[in-house]
Amino acid sequence: MKDLVISQKRLKSELFIWTFSFAIAFLLNIYAILKYNNSWLELLTQLHIVLILSLVIYFIFVLIRLLFWPTKFLKNNGPKS
Repeated sequence: MKDLVISQKRLKSELFIWTFSFAIAFLLNIYAILKYNNSWLELLTQLHIVLILSLVIYFIFVLIRLLFWPTKFLKNNGPKS
């Protein structure tokens, strides 16, 4: 059975995308705290919700990338003139 090898470049890009997703979720949490005038302690107490939201945002990005992957594949491996 062959081993599955994930390149370091792919790992770095996926980590960057998830970090970006986490930043979006964290900023949404700050926005909600400011809008509803809540305690800043919620940055820590709602961290598990922010992590879950960041994963949801990450998987939305994955779905978007999967939708555009066939066009990239066809562009690179399409008919040659």
